[in-house]
Amino acid sequence: MRRIRPVAGIVAVLALAALLVWGLVLRGGEPRTLSGYVEGDLIYLAAPVPGAVEALYVREGERVAAGGRTFLIDPQVSQAQAESAAAALAAAEARAEDLRKGQRAQEQAVYDAQLAAAEAQLRQAEASYNRIAPLVARGIYAPARLDQERAARDTARAQVETVRRQRAVGALSARADAIRAADQQAAQARGGLSGAEAVLRTLSPRAPTGARVQQVFFRQGEWAQANQPVLALLPDSRIKLRFFVPERTVNLYRPGGTVRFGCDGCSGLRTARISWVSATAEFTPPVLYSRGSRDRLVFMVAATPEDPTSLNPGLPVDVVPLDDAR
Repeated sequence: MRRIRPVAGIVAVLALAALLVWGLVLRGGEPRTLSGYVEGDLIYLAAPVPGAVEALYVREGERVAAGGRTFLIDPQVSQAQAESAAAALAAAEARAEDLRKGQRAQEQAVYDAQLAAAEAQLRQAEASYNRIAPLVARGIYAPARLDQERAARDTARAQVETVRRQRAVGALSARADAIRAADQQAAQARGGLSGAEAVLRTLSPRAPTGARVQQVFFRQGEWAQANQPVLALLPDSRIKLRFFVPERTVNLYRPGGTVRFGCDGCSGLRTARISWVSATAEFTPPVLYSRGSRDRLVFMVAATPEDPTSLNPGLPVDVVPLDDAR
């Protein structure tokens, strides 16, 4: 019986310890930190036309300033298209301008010569008519001869009037609807040139914001298809934390609030500002399962770190709970 008592005491101590572990870990114990990770939204830069990568101005891991050059797709084809569009615009504008003008002085000179010839023929026809008319009246010529002379005179008069009107019309510009059509063609050509120049500019895209070069997919000399990313940038503004908050304390986390977090390699705790709190509960992600968090409902929270330049996507972080002081 005396040997049984020590064994019973040991069993009692173990049972008490197990009860404490169950009470602290499985029931009442809360982790001192909230598990999460760093996430980054990448920006993929591509060109709208296919071509060989002529130049790379950045390397993986480097930082590029806002507006900095990134890469260049061979511009020869697009440059030729832009030059062709510029020539088409010049031709369309010249046509529209020409329609607004009258005929040139040389063309008007042709009409002047034709008018002089027609007037000379008219004078000759009138002189012949005036000479024949008295002779017909005296019976020397038959009345049919006078009819011929009269017809020749009238024809010469009509010819003079025709040339005068042709000369007047030649001095005018083209019809209004023809001018409008030419203006529309010029506007269309202007749009084609703008489009060609826009494509030419996109062959060497600029960094939209200060960022880290996360990955380069094509090297110099390699062929990239249209709209196929050549490289990926990780902007500082798109680095965020994602962590999971227990259901019972989610009301403490509001957009605009701040949290503190730590990570491997970080020197001390850092600060992040909450930007988003999920409105939908979920079970603890499997990667975060533990005996103390199994089947627990949590809410995902996103926060923007104040100094994101040294944080890499996928890095685990430990967030200090806001109820830690209680």
